[in-house]
Amino acid sequence: MPLPVISIAQMREWEQATWAAGQTELNVICQVGKAVALHALRLTQAGDRILLLAGKGNNGQDALACIEFLTGRHTDIVQVNDPACDIHALRAALSKNPRMIIDGLFGIGLNRPLDSAWVALIEEVNRADALVMAIDVPSGLNADTGECFGSAVRADTTLTVGAPKAGLLKMAAAEAVGRLAIIPNVGLTPCPCSSWVHWTLEQDFIGFPRRRRVATHKGTYGHLAILGGSLGFHGAAVLAARGAQRAQPGLITVFTPEEAYNPVASQLQSAMVSPWRGTSVPEGSWTGFLVGPGLAAPGCRQFLQPAVANLWKEAAFPVLADASALDWLPQGKTAEGVCRILTPHPGEAARLLGCPTAEVQGDRLNAIRRLSEKFGGAWVVLKGHHTAIGRDSGNIHINSSGNPWLAQGGSGDVLAGYLAGWLAQPFLRDEVLTALRFGVWQHGAAADRLQTTSPGWTIEDLADQLGTIIPEAASPLK
Repeated sequence: MPLPVISIAQMREWEQATWAAGQTELNVICQVGKAVALHALRLTQAGDRILLLAGKGNNGQDALACIEFLTGRHTDIVQVNDPACDIHALRAALSKNPRMIIDGLFGIGLNRPLDSAWVALIEEVNRADALVMAIDVPSGLNADTGECFGSAVRADTTLTVGAPKAGLLKMAAAEAVGRLAIIPNVGLTPCPCSSWVHWTLEQDFIGFPRRRRVATHKGTYGHLAILGGSLGFHGAAVLAARGAQRAQPGLITVFTPEEAYNPVASQLQSAMVSPWRGTSVPEGSWTGFLVGPGLAAPGCRQFLQPAVANLWKEAAFPVLADASALDWLPQGKTAEGVCRILTPHPGEAARLLGCPTAEVQGDRLNAIRRLSEKFGGAWVVLKGHHTAIGRDSGNIHINSSGNPWLAQGGSGDVLAGYLAGWLAQPFLRDEVLTALRFGVWQHGAAADRLQTTSPGWTIEDLADQLGTIIPEAASPLK
């Protein structure tokens, strides 16, 4: 099950429920320390130096609990009680050039602006040439709002305990939080808190998709049509088709303007390719339709918008709109019970909403609600850091996979094709949200694997890697 995204007050409620059930703070601290140490071992090598920064509270105790588990590493400890005095000890420890700094100065209990001595100490940490891993929340960050109390540790990784805190997912907090990971199994009781914002876990997809039955054929798994590509932008259609192939629908047909037909057709084999002629949607046994990738050449809108608008309003099968086609969609209701999906990046979302991109990024969840309302209750996949999936009502799901190297041209085309390839499969009609969440997670997880195994990877490599990441059960580091 996905985790709820919770507030500080809800985390305190969870802790109190845990202590009332007989669990001890000491035992939880020990388990947190072990999990943090295991993660630190994964990110460092034998003989590396690790500096532990411990404050007065439980966050500092978490850091100290790491020590016995940091086998094979040189560890230094700076316990900070008086930052004006202890900054000298910090500087001495930093002069040894640690490979990693573990931040246990402040946890979620910080609720006041930091004085100048604390700001100076944190800035000393931020100037260090070392990996920084924060326990629960980067010190100095408000875990509810994502704002900093004068200054905040800039972590490469934040290991938060139990469940994500709402402030860690704010765009304002991104530079401080770095990569967010969850330590879910530290002895806490089952979470008693609820939320309409959920954090996606890898294990949410164990058993998805269902196994294929023996007595089936390609017609069982749908026929996806893709309308994409144009002069100078033919690669987007090719990448979308390759993404779709990784979802393994029964058939794929790519429609493209005549001037792009040869470059698109020459790069695809199992996908059929046809030139788009006329102004109406070609007849076919379509079970899904993707429109948009690469339709950016002059004249595309005038030529294709009527067909796209009609598809969006009337088609009985799922229609996914991406890239240029997002601007061609009619507002308002669509046919009753149909599946519609928008996949904008923040700039496209801002254009559709008629607001600055900063407004979208400042409240991404509200942007999803507004976009869905504007386009008849469509599902919205708002791409970017922590891609979010939702609609005008119900839960919104935050993706946990992916990295900055996805910021390459063609990444969104591959994702759009991959999602459409799943949604075109008739047996998934009742699992639209799961299919969207899985597709987004798989796309990010493939990028994570490539960054670990093949630095310098390309979007073509991403298309080849899609679908190969097998979800595993939870571990202390997920």
